[in-house]
Amino acid sequence: MNYLEALNYGNKILKSRKIINYNLDSQILLSKALNLSRERLLINLSNNLETANFNKFKKLVLRRKKKEPIAYIFKNKEFWKYNFKVNRGVLIPRPETEIIVNKTLKLISLNASKKILDIGTGSGCIMLSILKERPKCYGTAIDISKKALNVAITNAKMHHLQNKIKFVNIDIDKFSCNKYDFIISNPPYINIVDLKRLDLGIKLYEPIIALEAGIDGLSEIKKIIRKSRTLLKNNGKLIFEIGNKHIEIIMKLLLDNGFYINKICKDIQSNPRVVISTKIF
Repeated sequence: MNYLEALNYGNKILKSRKIINYNLDSQILLSKALNLSRERLLINLSNNLETANFNKFKKLVLRRKKKEPIAYIFKNKEFWKYNFKVNRGVLIPRPETEIIVNKTLKLISLNASKKILDIGTGSGCIMLSILKERPKCYGTAIDISKKALNVAITNAKMHHLQNKIKFVNIDIDKFSCNKYDFIISNPPYINIVDLKRLDLGIKLYEPIIALEAGIDGLSEIKKIIRKSRTLLKNNGKLIFEIGNKHIEIIMKLLLDNGFYINKICKDIQSNPRVVISTKIF
C-alpha cells in the first residue's frame, strides 16, 4: 500500500460518516502517523507505507470516524501565532476568538504595564497570546473548572509565562480581587435549545460548561458585565466574545451598567462576535 491508497482508505471511512472535510482530515491524520508535513506527504503519494504506520493511521481514522475533533486527537491546537495543549477539559480555541487578542493588543502599547483579567480562561490561549507580545503586562486567569486550569497552567509553563500570570479556581460571582485595566473573556453564550443542534463533534467531546449559558444564552455574560463594573478601573476596557443573537440585549446591559460601547467587531461571516467597551462610571 502506498500513501495515496491509504488516503483513499481514510477518505472512504470519513466520508461515510459525513465528516465534511474528510479529504483534508485524512491528509492531516496520515501526516501525523508518518511524522511528515502535509506538503511532504502530498508530493510523495507513491511512497510505500509500512504496516506499522498504516496501523497508526487506522487508529487515528477510527477516532475521527467517531467525530472526535482532531485537536483532541493530537492534544494541541494552533491559536493566534502559537500552539497550545488542549484536552476534553477545555474548549478548542477557534479563529474568531483571535479577534479578542488582536483588538486587545492594539489597545496596549508594547512597553505598557497593564493588569489583565481573563474570565473563563479555558486553555489560557487568549491571555497567554497577549502576554507573549506584551512582556510588561501581568494577568490573572480564573475558571470554575479545575481541569481547565490545569491545562492553562501547563500552557503557561510551556510558553515560559508562569511567573506573569496567576490562576484562580473560582466563579466570577465570587471573585473580588484588585482593579484591572482590561477584562477579557470568551464566555459560554449558547442557549439550551441551540446546544442540542450543535454538531456531534462539539456535543460529544467539548465541555458543555464552556458552551451552555442558560435559557437565553446570556447567564454568564450578565455576570461578567455586572462584575466588571466593580473589577475594572475607570476607563478600563471590557472585551468579550458574544453570540450573534444577543447584540441588542448586550448593548443595553452594558449601557445600564456604566459602559460606553467602543466597537462591535464582526467575524469572517460578518456576524457580531466581539464587543469592546469602556467603563465610564
